[in-house]
Amino acid sequence: MTYVVTESCIKCKYTDCVDVCPVDCFREGPNFLVIDPDECIDCTLCEPECPPGAIFRDDDLPEGQEEFTAINARLAKIWSPIIQKKAALPDADEWAEVQDKRGLLEE
Repeated sequence: MTYVVTESCIKCKYTDCVDVCPVDCFREGPNFLVIDPDECIDCTLCEPECPPGAIFRDDDLPEGQEEFTAINARLAKIWSPIIQKKAALPDADEWAEVQDKRGLLEE
């Protein structure tokens, strides 16, 4: 089992989760974060730190978010690690509650 970053993170990229990760398993893209499933130790620390609630256990994903397991695994192989908290994207608060953002993911 591992944790997965889902659609709610797109165009927000809050990094509160990065600060609490003991194994540095987060990877950063232009407008999204992912969790490297090979590095995640299922510690649960990141899940409650995510302001838009975008992080879930892979066996507890909301309906319609299942594809993000594969998206996290694929992008974790090509994106660079992020190990320190950064400012969220400038309009993150405006995007935090928006639904159906999959088409906005920049790879």
